[in-house]
Amino acid sequence: MDNGLIPRRYAKALYKFALEKGETKRIYDLSKQVIESFRENPDLQKVLSNPFISDADKENLLLSAAGEKDEIFDQFVKLIISQKRVEFAQAMMLAYRDIYRKENHISQAKITTASKLDESRMKKLRQLVTDAFKDSQLEFSEAVDPSLIGGFVIDVDSVRMDASLSHELEQLRQTLLS
Repeated sequence: MDNGLIPRRYAKALYKFALEKGETKRIYDLSKQVIESFRENPDLQKVLSNPFISDADKENLLLSAAGEKDEIFDQFVKLIISQKRVEFAQAMMLAYRDIYRKENHISQAKITTASKLDESRMKKLRQLVTDAFKDSQLEFSEAVDPSLIGGFVIDVDSVRMDASLSHELEQLRQTLLS
């Protein structure tokens, strides 16, 4: 069976169950926390895939990765452990996050700058993006990439606004070559 199919099916089931309980947003927040836990602790996936680690330890590990206790998430973790699908937990949380965003029309906006900006400048950039995408609900993330040299790059789903110095230099180089 396709490794992407299993997580999507479980994520859809979790979404439907959370929808019935009116808790989709809460599970969405937990899924983001679990995803962040996997990002911060790359060995977490190895532990969940290890057959020598007990199911009880895997359950405790996943529940602690969520950061808070939640009855729906607890039931979900018990289900994926009993069905021997715990190694797909990270992919399931990523799939749940994607389903929630799609169902709630949430777009991802990533602002990448050449250096860390103070909060007032970052707020202006977020407002610029919000004004440009008035019909979208946006979730912002920020990154620093010194290779931009200066300026910023804003990615909203598949749209890119590149106002970086490195992009301008590349455009100039292309112009000079042609």
